[in-house]
Amino acid sequence: MFCCNARLYVSVAVLVWVTVTASAAQDVADTGFTSMQSRGRAVMGVDQYTSSHRFEDLPDGGRIELQRNRPDSAGVQAIREHLQAISEAFARGDLTAPGLVHVRIVPGAHAMAEKHRAIRYQYRPLPLGGEVRITTGDAEALQAIHTFLDFQRREHRAGP
Repeated sequence: MFCCNARLYVSVAVLVWVTVTASAAQDVADTGFTSMQSRGRAVMGVDQYTSSHRFEDLPDGGRIELQRNRPDSAGVQAIREHLQAISEAFARGDLTAPGLVHVRIVPGAHAMAEKHRAIRYQYRPLPLGGEVRITTGDAEALQAIHTFLDFQRREHRAGP
């Protein structure tokens, strides 16, 4: 009888410890995400919680989409200005803005900066924001673009 109760107590204790540890890890991750969202607002000029990012890999590059979740003319304008500015900066090889948001060198950004002459960035307005279409015919640049977009997708919790 004591043996079974002891196993039960140990099992419950382990379960509680795992739950507390997972909860603490999630709190740290959420704090980091909240901080990133705040930096994103400062860099992009729009509330990240009321906007939606999409980072899509495509066979010849990819695309970055940012739109407001609801009509908001000031927010839409801020998004459009931001995406136009990063399109121009990225084309010059200046990929510092993502580093400011993520407080680290974004994977793929260094190679994209080095290969900036082999990559084309085209801004296009969308109904509630805009997109930057990224294209290249260079295999190394394409890998860097996909690495960059994958990191962005995960960090912004913008899909699989």
